Amino acid sequence: MIEFDPEKDRLNIDKHGISLARASELEVMGFARQKRGSEPRSRLYGQIDGHWYCLIYTLRDYAIRAISLRRAHEDEVSRYVKKEH
Repeated sequence: MIEFDPEKDRLNIDKHGISLARASELEVMGFARQKRGSEPRSRLYGQIDGHWYCLIYTLRDYAIRAISLRRAHEDEVSRYVKKEH
């Protein structure tokens, strides 16, 4: 289950042009841990509609709490996604 704050979703749409609700469509192909802040966060890399995206999230209870969804940079894809993709 993916959850998110509606205000955070509005900000994500304004900044990145995509709703956090679309995180459930991410075809995951890569993973990385993120070392910032007090709450452990991770990144998932994958495709939505044939484009590479990065989902930054944390785990809360039994849900994935989406924090940001944005287009992934080429260097991230080459670093965190296996070559066969």
